Amino acid sequence: MRNDPFSRSSQQGPRRGGLFGNVRWLVLLAFAGYAAFYWFSNRSVDPYTGESVLIDSTLDVDQEKALGLQAYQEILAQERPLDPNAPVSRDVREIAQRLIAKVDVVETALAEEHGLQPGHFSRGFDWEVNVIQSDQANAFCLPGGKMAVYTGLVPVAQTRDAMAVVMGHEIAHALLRHGAQRMAQQKLTQIGQMAGAASGMDPQQQQMVMAAMGYGYLLPYARGHETQADEVGLMLAAAACFDPREAVPLWERMGQASGGQSQPEFSSTHPNPGTRIQNLQALMPKAMEYRERFCEQARQ
Repeated sequence: MRNDPFSRSSQQGPRRGGLFGNVRWLVLLAFAGYAAFYWFSNRSVDPYTGESVLIDSTLDVDQEKALGLQAYQEILAQERPLDPNAPVSRDVREIAQRLIAKVDVVETALAEEHGLQPGHFSRGFDWEVNVIQSDQANAFCLPGGKMAVYTGLVPVAQTRDAMAVVMGHEIAHALLRHGAQRMAQQKLTQIGQMAGAASGMDPQQQQMVMAAMGYGYLLPYARGHETQADEVGLMLAAAACFDPREAVPLWERMGQASGGQSQPEFSSTHPNPGTRIQNLQALMPKAMEYRERFCEQARQ
């Protein structure tokens, strides 16, 4: 007689239901409740974008500065900066000074657009910029205002205006507190990982869940940060009397410098070059208006 595979009397081995299944759901619900509490109790409105963002409410400017300083010192210990009196160091420092001088007016203007009051969180920053000898076409600005530009960026930027666009973009990451947002995001990710492990989810299932979270939440979140930094950085450069129109050819050259190869946008932390250029072109009228409003040279 042939066994019916769907028969209730067939031999299927021990079932993992009952009490174990109930405990698993209770564990998952407990972690979900904690994640929801963390999410809703640490929301704030960013004055630059008008968007609600996740930043741990226990993290203040002094703690961010300390974290940024520690990372900066570690980087400079491994990659020695150029002489501050070198021509490229002086140029980069002057560009940074002009951009930083416009932070308050740009934050105020953007906050007003969203009907908000500026927070001026960055007034507590200890700004510093160094140039590092490296073939990398890159720059960064850490929480607290610690900045570096790699010499490999100079031939790609080509002009002071284009360099200001890149540096404005990096400064914007610090102004928008993207580092603090990523820390809060990582805490949520850790809560999810602990929930999976504590509920008895096997490693393959945990990996599938984290992959889905990455493509559905983490990567778009990172691309959103890049787009925000593009806008705020462009307004900073324009307000500081640099030509924001240099942003489009700059990113075209950046694409060429990378060999024209990029990941599909859905699997990347950055917008693809075509999307980024389209966004910048759409922002150009606003950037030129900021240049007219805040650049004293433009009004002379």
